[in-house]
Amino acid sequence: MANTYLSKTMSGGSATTTKFTISVWVKRAGLNDDTIVSCSNDYCYLGFQGGNKLFLELHDVDNVRLRTNALFRDTNAWYHIVASYDSTQSTASDRMKLYVNGEQITSFNVANYPSQNYGAGFGGNLQHSVGRREIDDTDYFSGSISHLHLCAGYTYDASAFGETDATTGEWKINTSPSVTYGNNGFFILKDGNSVTDQSGNSNNFTVSGGTLTKTEDCPSNVFSTMNSLDNFYPSATFSNGNNTVVTNATAICPITGTLGMTSGKYYWEVKAASHTLSDSWYTIGITGRQTTELNQELGNYAYQYGYMGEDGTVRNNSSNIATLSTYTAGDIIGIALDLDNNLIYFYKNGAVQNSGTGLAVSSAASTDLGAYFPAVADWSSQATFTFQTNFGNGYFGTTAVSSAGTNASNNGIFEYDVPTGYTALSTKGLNL
Repeated sequence: MANTYLSKTMSGGSATTTKFTISVWVKRAGLNDDTIVSCSNDYCYLGFQGGNKLFLELHDVDNVRLRTNALFRDTNAWYHIVASYDSTQSTASDRMKLYVNGEQITSFNVANYPSQNYGAGFGGNLQHSVGRREIDDTDYFSGSISHLHLCAGYTYDASAFGETDATTGEWKINTSPSVTYGNNGFFILKDGNSVTDQSGNSNNFTVSGGTLTKTEDCPSNVFSTMNSLDNFYPSATFSNGNNTVVTNATAICPITGTLGMTSGKYYWEVKAASHTLSDSWYTIGITGRQTTELNQELGNYAYQYGYMGEDGTVRNNSSNIATLSTYTAGDIIGIALDLDNNLIYFYKNGAVQNSGTGLAVSSAASTDLGAYFPAVADWSSQATFTFQTNFGNGYFGTTAVSSAGTNASNNGIFEYDVPTGYTALSTKGLNL
């Protein structure tokens, strides 16, 4: 969400509440201090703090807070977080509870419980903000937020909002839970980026500080992004849910995606957005994930295939294996990877290259990690290059595709037609 946040001042209930429940799904993009939801009480917020620990604070001066020992550093997965509060309970540890993916957390780095009948800010007649800490306008959330509930005056555990799949054991979302919201409660971000309250209270939020972008990525279908935790650029920057990458001017090694492919047929798009050098040394392709070598171009190894913008060459194992059309800033490169037949196809602005003949790739099993990953890089240590990836979210940066192409799998939104038999690189796509 960058510096974008949502806000709403509540006025339909009491000034404070002794009971509330927050349920939310989040996918992190950065590993900074991130606020999910807050209110204009004294440091009243739920988020990540202190080295990626989940943190619930209700009052700074009164020292009411929980901070987990567990760290939450996965930028590929969605976390389901529930904060359950009932200060009427006689046992102190029953008054504040945290759940992640259906499991109650019992190990805390800090556990300062409220006194009995202590009034909290959440659900009170206060300004509530989503995506930043309200009290001092800091700690904006970096990533995606979905299905945010606040039940003001009511206490629930995680089972009200999700359940364990009997077949897979996966914790899965309940998109329409049977809960009571109270006058100041709300349910937003149910349908994409809608800030319209679905609880029936009409507690609609306002978008401030930027643009709230819709994403196809959701708790039931996780799409690949670029992996901010697995790159060898010392200062590469990531934004827009890790779908935008800016390389630095000191290295040329690849940045990889979060999901690997071992079989099947997948399609994604990368926009060469901008660069600071006169030459267009963008490189887009796949890699077996570079694990040991630094400062080598994408295409230096046998398990790498990189399509270069400046001269149109495709490099593999330090050799040019094909020459395609050149490309530069503004062009969109499509990649269709067929791991059933071990072929890769490149597209420039929707036009298939190499006369429609796929380039042979080694089997995924022969790569260093037994899988291929999407990859971007540049071949210049003197400039920065910006890549905007679309793994099916339908956006390049914050700009939606101009007119979505056809997609027979109905998995993802792309600028151009998805080749027949191919799907988006997502958990749903991997399981087709």
